[in-house]
Amino acid sequence: MIFKSINPFTQTVIAEHEVLTNTQLNQKLELAESAFKNWRTTSFQERADKMRKLANIFRTKKEELGLLITNEMGKILSEGIGEVEKSAGNCEFYAENAEKMLKDEHYDTPFKSMSVYDPMGAVFAIMPWNYPFWQVLRYAAPAIMAGNVTLLKHAPNVIGCAKAIENAFLEAGFPEGVFQQITIDIPQVESVVASDIVCGITLTGSEMAGSSVAALAGKHIKKSVLELGGSDAFIVLNDANLEKAATVATQSRMLNAGQACICAKRFIVTEKVADEFSALFAQKVNALNQGNPLQNGINMGPLARMDLAEKLSLQLKKSLTQGAKILVGGERDNCNFQPTLIDFVNSNNIAFQEETFGPLATIIRAKDESDAIVIANNHRYGLASAIWTEDRENAYRLARKIEAGNVFVNSLVRSDSRIPFGGIKKSGYGRELSAIGIREFMNMKSIIIE
Repeated sequence: MIFKSINPFTQTVIAEHEVLTNTQLNQKLELAESAFKNWRTTSFQERADKMRKLANIFRTKKEELGLLITNEMGKILSEGIGEVEKSAGNCEFYAENAEKMLKDEHYDTPFKSMSVYDPMGAVFAIMPWNYPFWQVLRYAAPAIMAGNVTLLKHAPNVIGCAKAIENAFLEAGFPEGVFQQITIDIPQVESVVASDIVCGITLTGSEMAGSSVAALAGKHIKKSVLELGGSDAFIVLNDANLEKAATVATQSRMLNAGQACICAKRFIVTEKVADEFSALFAQKVNALNQGNPLQNGINMGPLARMDLAEKLSLQLKKSLTQGAKILVGGERDNCNFQPTLIDFVNSNNIAFQEETFGPLATIIRAKDESDAIVIANNHRYGLASAIWTEDRENAYRLARKIEAGNVFVNSLVRSDSRIPFGGIKKSGYGRELSAIGIREFMNMKSIIIE
């Protein structure tokens, strides 16, 4: 079987990648097992030295790697380069902090007692195409700094990125088997999950994929961390700075052509300022230029695949038949989808109920701030959200009421190496990043000495 990498803008095949045979896959698993036995015994200093070299390789090759990202999944070149730089920063963060995060914890007892953190084996990762470097380094840097090894099943359309990451690990001096990308098809996933060397599974992807992987993990009694869909609420209250809110709203919805779990998708605005905000929002969305992601002056590239563009078109059409009104955009040419804004969406509308993975923003009008919170929580997803108000004390009070893994006030929702990241409800479970993230695939072993 062959996976094809297709440039989303030109629709040309840029590479083909052959799927591993079962024999080849077993050899990869055996290599991971052998590598773990040695890697787990290395010092934090040795791991950190290699991780810093990896960061340096990413920075040195950021233009080349950013172009690879653009060609494989379509984001504009500056965003691709920025993603590589952010990945390098995460490597440096864990090189600097992993040892402190995993130090022994001592307890106040009459006898000597402590907890220690032991690496467990190979982390099997199933990663998406929308951030083909950041999503990988977000889990891999902490897992490997902790003494684990990893096997990466990347999305079929970004295998070139997966191979480039593996090559960078080898160039940085990591032993073979510490980081391996495995080009496998879905029927081969269970054999990886079932392998004794695999200690757990981390997946970023759709709700359906997460449900399937969680079932497999449960069947084989393996730890899993899931970061799934999102329909993030962006709440605009009466006292918000509407100009700034509209500017960030545009960025939050249209970044990466709207293809991110943490893109704001439901813009919940109180009635008093809804007309003014929607006008400002429409003006800013209308000013965006969608097109060739390698061309200067382009703000947004194509969607990554034709099926994604077709699905978004269907969601838009149905939303309009259900009472939504289009303010800006709405046209599509193959994978090139115009930045689009619709208003007068309600909780019965498909654009509210489903995750819209692309440049489609929806405005929902709330009676007041209490109604806004009810609307925000009235969803099966709970990844992240934002509140816009000049009253910081009230913002904190409201943030405590929102059902989500992350709440940002007067700011763009984003992931940060220093802060735990993850969701609740159908957005998944577990956390990435920070000290919490590095401990997800560790054995927290208690030792008691009388």
